[in-house]
Amino acid sequence: MLDKLGTELKIRGFSQKTVEAYIYHTKKFFDFIKKEPQNVDEGDAKRYIAYLMSDRKYRPSSINLALSSLKFFYNEIVKNPAFNAVKAPKLEKKLPTVLTKEEVKKLLNAAENPKHRLLIEFMYSSGLRVSECVSLKIDDLDLSEKMGKIRHGKGNKERYIILSESLIQHLSVYLSTKKDSSTYIFSINNRPITIRQAQKVVKRAAKKAGIKKRVFCHALRSSFATHLLEAGTDIRVIQELLGHSNLATTQIYTKVSTQQLKKVKSPLDSL
Repeated sequence: MLDKLGTELKIRGFSQKTVEAYIYHTKKFFDFIKKEPQNVDEGDAKRYIAYLMSDRKYRPSSINLALSSLKFFYNEIVKNPAFNAVKAPKLEKKLPTVLTKEEVKKLLNAAENPKHRLLIEFMYSSGLRVSECVSLKIDDLDLSEKMGKIRHGKGNKERYIILSESLIQHLSVYLSTKKDSSTYIFSINNRPITIRQAQKVVKRAAKKAGIKKRVFCHALRSSFATHLLEAGTDIRVIQELLGHSNLATTQIYTKVSTQQLKKVKSPLDSL
């Protein structure tokens, strides 16, 4: 049954990461319930989600992923509506982590290895997800036009990205000294670096820079969007650059931008 699930997900164009996550959560439910899939009922479904919440202390986002996995499996593979009545918990409404421009400078200066600095520059200057950054190929970029293309973004969507002049200069030097022949920009022994390796680069640079915030790869993408918004870039242009399907996803950055808030005068100062 898990093989059928994997095949169906791949046919529908789900990413490898999603395929692995859906299979993982479905298998975990099998281990918990110990029933044939067709014999699972609504009570079993609710008992498992309650177990994830109360016993395993899963976050709402993790529960939603497990629930999406199981709804897909039972609706599309088994044709059993057991999970349809299970409601997803409300997601925590946390604001994204955004670095100041000064913090970005410190982060870049802390990355002394040219490849590591370039990796951070790409995520910040082009608003890339870490998965997009490690998958980026030399042929995806048009340096003369200062543009690039993400060919397999989230949801397997293509989109254009901007390339900063500073990044292009650093990239040109980096490519001229690149030791392997891989078509991937960030590679080791002719293989692209992993997401985990990229995450370690950012974490180490943040620690060395002495930045107190919790710094991770996605914070660079969030900083890209917020800094563009504060510079007056139209939000729909930012939406296009980030590859968001829904404008509401991009609008979260209007809540973390502090420039407009700083212009508001406290009523205490007018007394």
